Amino acid sequence: MSDVYERFTALRIEHPEDAILRIVLDGPNLNAVSAAAHEQLADIWPVIDRDAGVRAVVIQGAGKAFSAGGSFDMIEEMAADPVVRTRVMREARDIVYNVINCSKPIVSAIHGPCVGAGLAIALLADISVAGRKAKIVDGHTRLGVAAGDHAVINWPLLCGMAKAKYYLLTCDVLTGEEAERIGLVSLCVDDEQVHDKAMEVARKLVVGSPTAVTFTKQALNNWYRSAGPAFDASLAMEFYGFGLPDVHEGVAAHREKRAPVFTTPAP
Repeated sequence: MSDVYERFTALRIEHPEDAILRIVLDGPNLNAVSAAAHEQLADIWPVIDRDAGVRAVVIQGAGKAFSAGGSFDMIEEMAADPVVRTRVMREARDIVYNVINCSKPIVSAIHGPCVGAGLAIALLADISVAGRKAKIVDGHTRLGVAAGDHAVINWPLLCGMAKAKYYLLTCDVLTGEEAERIGLVSLCVDDEQVHDKAMEVARKLVVGSPTAVTFTKQALNNWYRSAGPAFDASLAMEFYGFGLPDVHEGVAAHREKRAPVFTTPAP
C-alpha cells in the first residue's frame, strides 16, 4: 500500500483486496471521532482521489459501532474557543465536499450507532449498506445546535423533505430497516452481513469501467453541488450555535443522561 496514507494515524487504513481501500473508524467510546480523526476524515479524500491504485473505497467502524459521533471534549473546545470552532467548521465543510468530489466510488457499511461526522460520510457515500438494527441518528438539535454537517445537503434528496424535517428536528433514531424503507440508505441486510455485503458491492464497482463509474458519480453529485448554498448556510448556523448557551446544556444533558432543558430564545 502506498505510504501516502501513513500520516492518517487516527484512522485504520487497509487494502483488503486489489484496488479496494478500506477505512476503519477504530477508537474509544464506540469510535467517537477525535479532533485528529475529524481533521483526517476531511483530508484523506483528495489523497484517495489521486491514488491510481484505488478503484473503490469501503468505510466502516470497528467493534460494535460505525461511530458514536464527535467526542464531547472536542465539542467543549469548540464551544469555548472561536478559533477552534472556525477550524472545525472548515474541516466539516471539507468532509462533505471532499467526499462528494472524490472520483472513486465509496461504499459505507453501517452497523450499530452511526452519528455525527461518521454519519455524514456514511450517508454521503455513493452506496450505503446498513444493518437492520443499526441506529442512525442526527443528534444536532438535541445537542443544541442546527443540523449542519451534512444533513441539509442530502437528506431531502434521499428521503424527501417531510421525513428529513421529522428526523432532523426530533432527533428520533432510525433503524437500518427504516432508513432503507424511506430511502435514506441504499441497502439493508442482516447485521452480521453488513461488512461482507459492502465488500461485495465494492468488488462490483472495481470490475466496472472506471471512467463510466466516475463520470456517473460526478454527474449525479451535481444534485448535491446544487444544494451547496443551503449546506453552507446550515454549516454557518450550526457553528454559530456552538457559541450559544444551549450547547453547554446539550453536552451536560448527554453526559448526565437526561433530557436537556434549553433556555436560549429563538431568533
